[in-house]
Order: sequence, then structure tokens, then C-alpha cells
Amino acid sequence: MGPDGTYGQRTGGEPPVSAPPFLPGARGGVPERPPHPPATAADGRPFDLAAWLATPRAADVPGLYGFGHRPRRREGGAAAAAVPGRVLLARAALNMVVAWLAFLYGGPLVFDLLNWVLRLDRLPADGLASPYVLVQAALQIAMLAVLVRVFGRMGRWPEVWRRYAAPALARLVTHEPPEAAAPDASGTPGAYRLDPWEGMRVAGAEAGVARLDEEVRRGAVGDVDYVRIRRAWEGVVADPGRLPAFAQEAAARGAAACAHPSAARDLPRRAEHDLLAGQVRLGTVQDVPKNPADHRGAGFALDPALLGTSLLAVGPAGTGKTGLLVRPVAEALCLQALTGTACAVVVGAADADLGPDAAYDVVVAPGDPDSPYGLDLYGAAPSADEAAARLADALLPDELALRAETARTAVQQVVGPFQAAFGRGPGVQELRDLLLGEPAAWEGLREALRAGGRLEEHRHDLQHRERQHGRADDPGTLLADRLALLDRPAFAGCFNGSGDAPASRPLYAVRALDHPLRVRVKLPEHTHPEAARMLARLVVGQFVQAAAGRRDRSLFAGLVVDDAAAAVDGHTVRGLQRMRGARAGALLALRSLADLPEGLRAPLFGAVGCRAAFPGIAPWDGRLFAEAWGTVWVQEKAVTHAPDTSGGLLRRTARAFRGLLAGAPVQTESVTTRSVERQLWSPSDLAHSLPAGHAVVSLATVEGRQVPPLLVDLRG
Repeated sequence: MGPDGTYGQRTGGEPPVSAPPFLPGARGGVPERPPHPPATAADGRPFDLAAWLATPRAADVPGLYGFGHRPRRREGGAAAAAVPGRVLLARAALNMVVAWLAFLYGGPLVFDLLNWVLRLDRLPADGLASPYVLVQAALQIAMLAVLVRVFGRMGRWPEVWRRYAAPALARLVTHEPPEAAAPDASGTPGAYRLDPWEGMRVAGAEAGVARLDEEVRRGAVGDVDYVRIRRAWEGVVADPGRLPAFAQEAAARGAAACAHPSAARDLPRRAEHDLLAGQVRLGTVQDVPKNPADHRGAGFALDPALLGTSLLAVGPAGTGKTGLLVRPVAEALCLQALTGTACAVVVGAADADLGPDAAYDVVVAPGDPDSPYGLDLYGAAPSADEAAARLADALLPDELALRAETARTAVQQVVGPFQAAFGRGPGVQELRDLLLGEPAAWEGLREALRAGGRLEEHRHDLQHRERQHGRADDPGTLLADRLALLDRPAFAGCFNGSGDAPASRPLYAVRALDHPLRVRVKLPEHTHPEAARMLARLVVGQFVQAAAGRRDRSLFAGLVVDDAAAAVDGHTVRGLQRMRGARAGALLALRSLADLPEGLRAPLFGAVGCRAAFPGIAPWDGRLFAEAWGTVWVQEKAVTHAPDTSGGLLRRTARAFRGLLAGAPVQTESVTTRSVERQLWSPSDLAHSLPAGHAVVSLATVEGRQVPPLLVDLRG
């Protein structure tokens, strides 16, 4: 957040984002934040900012954790890689010994032979520069070069250099303590030839830079602080009028300048993150032939460029989806929110391990009397029809999806006139009464519309809804029955209240995605499972609608759903495709694709760009992964054995005698090699061959770059 109360502009000229309005009556449907002490840092150890900035980062390779990565040295082909190290070293040593003996004893013999043919002894031999001595040295050098060429090739000396000598030399050089690792006399990390506050110094913010330099020396500037301040400085560069306020803020607060409104500067517990690149390290790409050579042995990471195409993770319970994938991604989005670069909405069961409540700004727990926030059923949507459509989609059960259009129309015919009459959406009880056609509720709605002069505007909707009351095909009765699941004492005050009984707690509106909020939605899956299903579908539907319709897209909007089986419908699938160009993305975890209606499985699979298969998935789930990942051409060898009948009488007699001694007839071996097309990962491999704690993950960026499936150890 900049000193003027706005979040800084992103590189590329995008407009700045207003700071999160946590005060009462703020715009955007963001409720007032209840007072509590700010979260503390993850640990109290000093942070070496200069070393962190100076650490080399790999080029932009999707899925590769770039922090401190060193490109893998390619080995000399498959045949060389197949040679065991012990055999390779023994062969190299043997050829070296033979080459030395050949040079030691063969050199004089060759020189004597040439001397006898060319009569070199007639040349003058006085001094080191005489022709005789020069010819002798040239012959020795030529012979040495020939021996190195011949025996080096047979002993594979270049392969020994690449595999052992060069890495050892590189480690020896890079592990030397750098003389320039300490700050210079001015106290700035200039010895790294890297100044983190260079732009501020040039602009003249000396007091703020001096305060920041002092805190850098004490190790009080963390990675979250640096990225947050750098983002605020980008806003100053875009609007130089902010410079005096920014300099004053930096001089007064140092590393805490431009802090997130929660005052948090870190999370209580963290995985391995590189906030400079927006990456979270999830594991290690395994060194197996199926993985691309550039990724083998490297760290595996996700970032907003990959999450922008959305990620679908499928695996049974207990395979580590939540702990090894979902929680680290949610944590990464929360950290990026603290830097002012993202907003996060995390949805899951109340008992799911998705981080402590202190890691979030807003915690919505319907059914929990201690929940500080409620949920706006209409998501602060700008259009009443849009809000009503999302609510109808959430209320309708999967088996009645064919009636979705009539259900949306029924809710729209109630919500639109009600909002026009009262300036708010109806509460749960009010909406139920109107859908059921309660006379008192309808009479009150008409009177309010008549008093506001808007009765004629909505007369058609009211008449059509009244004609549907009592009919066998009236969707209002079904929707009212579904709403009854939310009209329970446990949910009192959790949702939009009526005029007589307003909501007892501030309501969070999902549409507030232009603020760096960290939101956790806890679903009551154990106590009210069907209500939890409806709320999950409502939150996800509102998110995809709001994310695609944002005008200000300077923040990355991330959605994480721990169990998305109940949250996915046709609207969600279409919304995932639209979010790619809106700087938004989702991580959806499923136990099995069979939990979804059959008509949604293939469309959902095609809507996401990143896919992850965990151990133990069903073969029918693996079939979709195998089809999406395609096939590769491989070399297949066929070996055929047949009795050897070639040759004359003597050869056949010898062959028969040899077969008699061996106890088996002598056979010939025929090897045929052909190129065949095989699935990169077959359904059987995915279902039965993946080790525990691993996953096969394919990636795609928003720009269209593809990464083939990677076998990743998520425990490393």
C-alpha cells in the first residue's frame, strides 16, 4: 500500500488498486475488520536480504523452481548415461595407463625408426633451439596428441570430465567464501554490486533509504517486506506526486512501511517460497526417462502464470492433496496478498488443514456461533439478475440441473422486484416466503413497490411468478425447500438478514476481489453436509463470475477449493475458461472425477490448463489423464529366435555336437527395431505405479507454453 492509501501500480501501466477498505461503510462489500493483534513473523532469525537478492535465479521455465537453480549438465547420450560410474572410471584409468606406457616405451622406438629413415642425427644438436631438438619435441607432441585422441575416445575421458571433474571443479570454485559478501563501509549491500533501493536513492528519498539500510543491516527486512515496498515504489514511479508521502512513510516505519492493512508482515508457518518470482516450491522432479531432461532433479514450483490457467488435482483421500499441494498454494496466495499482489479465497471443510485462522483477514464459518463474519448470499453483485442466477444455481441439486433455467427465472422474478422496493436483497426467510407465494409477503412487496413508484416496472415479473404458485411444475416450491436448509437456528445471523432481523455479523461479499484480502470459508460438511454443498457452489460461482468481470486486474485473484466435487457446475466450467485472460485462476481438488455428473467431467478437464494425478486414482479417471497427455513415439525391439540351419556339412555337424553338449539346439537371434506410438502415461501406470507422496503434473501458462507431464516427489 502506498503512502496515499493506494496499492502501487504494476509494471506495465495498469491503474493502481485502492487499499482494502476495512473501515465501516466502505465500498465493495468488504466488512469491517474486527480488532485483533497483527500476526507475527515466521521466526525471529535475521534475514539476509542482500544474499537473497544476489542468489541466481533460473530463466523463466514453467514449473521449475528458479531460486538458486543450476542448469543440469547434459551427459553424452543415452549410451554414455547407461554406463555405471565404476565401470566408466575403471575404463578411463586403464586406457590412461596403456597410453602412458605406449608413450613411455613406444616414443623412443618411433623416434629411432624415423631417425634411421630420415637421418635426423645429421642435424646440429647444439642448444635447446637446434633443429634436432625441435623435431624431436614436435614428434613427441604429435605422438602424445594421437595417444590422447585414441585412448581418450576408448576410455571416454570427456564423459569422465563432464560427469565428475567439471562438477567438482564448479563446487570448489562456487563454495569459496566470496570476499565481497559483506556490506561495504557505507552499510549498504554494495559489495554484492546490488542495491535494493537504487531507484529511491536516485529519486532523493534519502531519509527513507537510510532507515531501510539500517534495518537491512539488522536483518529486519524480510522478503515480504521487500516485495511489498518494491510494489509500492512502482506506484510512486507511475505517479511521482506520491514521492514525498512515500519517503515520509519509509523514514517513519522502515521495513513496516506500506504494510498490509492487517499489519501482518509474514505468516506463522511457511513452506519454501520465492516471492520475488511469486513461486512456491512443492517438491522435486524425479530423475526418470519420462520427465523432460531440463526438469530432472530440479525443484518443482507453481506461480500465478501457471495458476492463471487453473489446476485440477485428482486423487483419493489420504494421498496428500491437501497437505502437499492445496495448503502450500493457499499459503503462497496469502503471502502474495501481504505484498499487495494477489487476493485469495480458500474454501474447504472446517476441519481441513488449510492454515491457521491468523493467516487470513476474513474467516467465514457458517454454523459456527464464534464466526466473526457472515456470507453475503448475493455477493454484492452489481445486477440483481446476476446475483439471483448464481443463488439459484447453488440451490438446485445436481439431479435437477435440467431445470436450471426455470429456477434462475423464478429467483430473478423475486429478487429483482424486492431489491427495487427495499434497496437490498431478501433474507433467507423473506425469499422462502416469496417463492412459496405467502400472501402477506407478496402484499408487502407490492405496497413497497407502489410506494416507490416502481410497481408498473416489475408488474410482469410479479404476475408471472404468481401464476406459477401452486402448480406441479413450479420451481419455487423446490427452491424454497432447498432454502430451508439454510434457514436453520445454527445459521442465524450468518446470511443476509431481513428488515426486522438484520444479520448479526458483518457479511463478506465475494465480489470484493480488487483488494488484497485473504479469505477462508469454512464449510460445515459434518453437521450440515447439504448446506455445505450449496454454500461451496455459491462461493465458487460468485468468484468465477466476479473474477472474469473485474475492471481492475492488477491483483491476481486466486481461488483454492479443497474438495470441489460439490462446487463444480456448468457455470463454473465456463467461468474457468474466461478467467485465463482476467488474471485469475483456481485450484480445484477432487477425490474422483466420478463425483461429478458425467456431462461435466470432460468439459472440466478441458477447461483447466494444469492437471495433477495422485496415486491410487481409478482407471477410468486415469483414462482422461492419459488421453489429455497424448502419446509419444518410442523405439520397440522385437527379438526372434529360430533354429540355425545355415552352413555346410562340417558346420552343421559342429553345431549339432555343440547343441548336444549344451542340451539345447543352437539358435539364431534376429532383432527388429521399429517406431511405435505409446501413451506417455497409461491409465494403468497412473492407477497402480505411482509411489506414495508423488504426483504426475502437467502444466500450461496463460501465454500458451506447455510442460509435459512431470513425475514429482511432493515430499521433498
